[in-house]
Amino acid sequence: MDRAKIQKTIKMNFSVKPIWREEEETDVLISEDENRKIVLHNDDFNTFDFVIESLIKICNHSVEQAEQCTWLVHFKGKCEVKSGSFDFLEPMCTALLDRGLSAEIV
Repeated sequence: MDRAKIQKTIKMNFSVKPIWREEEETDVLISEDENRKIVLHNDDFNTFDFVIESLIKICNHSVEQAEQCTWLVHFKGKCEVKSGSFDFLEPMCTALLDRGLSAEIV
């Protein structure tokens, strides 16, 4: 290849303009309400049977689910017992609190 062709080839490779693509910014609304949970905390006042009965009546747990949550609360100090939107959880959490249980929505 002669020198003129090489220089022409080099010029062609470096004279190409970059192709710019603009990215569009998109706002995404993420509903945080769907990620809320009722956390039940351990206390020294309520019996296992009372906590199990409360979870069955208020949170619509099965007997097995209520028992498991009660054991987790006892041994770990807390347990997530229900999840959903704030509007869905608020009446349940209030009912648990009215029964003297220690619960919060997080």
